[in-house]
Amino acid sequence: MPPRPIIIDCDPGVDDAIALLLAFAAAAEFDLLGITTVAGNVPLALTQANARRICHLAQRTDVPVYAGCPRPLLRSLVTAEEVHGSTGIEGTNLPQPTMPLQSQHAVAFLIERLTTASTPITLATLGPLTNLAVALIQCPAIVQGIDQVVMMGGSLGAGNITPAAEFNVYVDPHAAKVVVDAGLPLTMIGLDVTHQVVTTPDRLAALKALDTPVGKAAAGMLRYYGQLDLERHHLAASPLHDPCVIAYLLRPDLFTGRPMHLAIETEGTLCLGRTVANGHPTPTAPANATVIETANADGIYALLTERLGKL
Repeated sequence: MPPRPIIIDCDPGVDDAIALLLAFAAAAEFDLLGITTVAGNVPLALTQANARRICHLAQRTDVPVYAGCPRPLLRSLVTAEEVHGSTGIEGTNLPQPTMPLQSQHAVAFLIERLTTASTPITLATLGPLTNLAVALIQCPAIVQGIDQVVMMGGSLGAGNITPAAEFNVYVDPHAAKVVVDAGLPLTMIGLDVTHQVVTTPDRLAALKALDTPVGKAAAGMLRYYGQLDLERHHLAASPLHDPCVIAYLLRPDLFTGRPMHLAIETEGTLCLGRTVANGHPTPTAPANATVIETANADGIYALLTERLGKL
């Protein structure tokens, strides 16, 4: 089969960087049309530069990078330097990128590609959903060019930025609501899943043992990353969030989920940004998303290590 056309929307971020590397290592499966960046884990100036740094690291400077929205739709920007470091990719010292940032805005790129696509495009969203929401607001017709949206975000249980909300959705809950309510083929991979996929010492050692620039950079970033989540959520090791989206697109057999009705809380104070998923859809609240519930962590890390070894 021909490679699947895909656009990755992200806010690098350590786990976004690892997800990008995994996508770069899947050239036979993915026709990566572009990377769009958004403010989230760190401000936009860093997320777009970090995406280009990772392109250089993987020797994939053929993939264009676009800068998108510098802030959420209605709220002030919340970032996560305490998790990702001041650069966003703490643990490695990648040089300043020399590949150019595209002059076109990420939202304009999304609209152009999705309205002219001869084959529907998969969107892998790894950060706040601001870029996609603005594209949907400006041009609702883009839905015709979308094959599916696979998002890292949300939670069936507790959040990680507040007791109720996961970070990506909390940063821009109004954008998440626009996307969830758009009638798109949507798959949600939330904290319930990503907290099953943790970077144990053995898994980290396997990446370092690749003894390549990519393997060393990935191990360095992951050694630093996730310590706050580990302590806050009493996990066995730090969780790996965004690469689960790419792993799902490559190996859906490593995951299980089911249709649910998904809604985003945008009005409350204590529960702002909560993803409310009903596993028993009704005629008045029908299923509008596939919500992933389990992941095979050993399989995902084996896939990640094997693929990064090829870069």
